[in-house]
Amino acid sequence: MTTFVELTRFKVAPDQIEGLLAARPAMLRDFRTDREGFLDARLVRLPDEEWLDIVEWRSQDDFTASRAKGANLPGIAAFFAAIAEVVGDEQGTLADPERGR
Repeated sequence: MTTFVELTRFKVAPDQIEGLLAARPAMLRDFRTDREGFLDARLVRLPDEEWLDIVEWRSQDDFTASRAKGANLPGIAAFFAAIAEVVGDEQGTLADPERGR
């Protein structure tokens, strides 16, 4: 199985960090219940008010379908609302032989 990976780098204002982190569990629950092919996500805090969200999908089609839904549920909307600016967005396939994918 090939895992599709979405990498989104974004900025969060210092006064929105608490809200971002508080919204994360509900966003993940919404993804698990509403997004076909969602596998996992990891949030990484970077320097200079930047963050990296690493999201794994079963396929590129699942990722594309998720993108089309946007912030359609409250948990997803709350998480997205805390983001001040998207800095970069890339996609690829997981190439880590240790993970068996």
